[in-house]
Amino acid sequence: MSNNKPGSLIISSSAFENEGIIPPKYTCDGEEINPPLHVENIPDGTQTLAIIVEDPDAPNGTFDHWLVWNIPPVSIIEENRIPGISGKNSAGKTGYHGPCPPTGYHRYYFHVFALERSLKVPGGIDKEKLQAAMKPHILAKGTLMGKYKKAGKTSKT
Repeated sequence: MSNNKPGSLIISSSAFENEGIIPPKYTCDGEEINPPLHVENIPDGTQTLAIIVEDPDAPNGTFDHWLVWNIPPVSIIEENRIPGISGKNSAGKTGYHGPCPPTGYHRYYFHVFALERSLKVPGGIDKEKLQAAMKPHILAKGTLMGKYKKAGKTSKT
């Protein structure tokens, strides 16, 4: 019986530690650019990477902040870059949408996927379509989580 469970990527950032605070530069309080990501343990056979950034603490359900795929399998994804094809975030736009929680701290999960082939899907698709296209091609996955609370808010949530 074969094991089709994906392997593990190691995701980190020079901007913040796992479970640490995301600097304002990468949020609506700053330049609202994507932070740099470092990807380790990319398996042999990886043709492309994909990224999904989401906030599960949003008041109306999970908010998708960034969908991007067909990224070359590199170990460093630089800040302020569009490294591949962008999908539609929950703000209805393509590209990176920085953290901007209405109240308190929210968690932001940077999920990175190693895929065994490029995806033949058009830019501007939503997360569900991206996930369906990726599912049979995932070789490995890793996640980095950061937290952010909007400047000037005093809520303790």
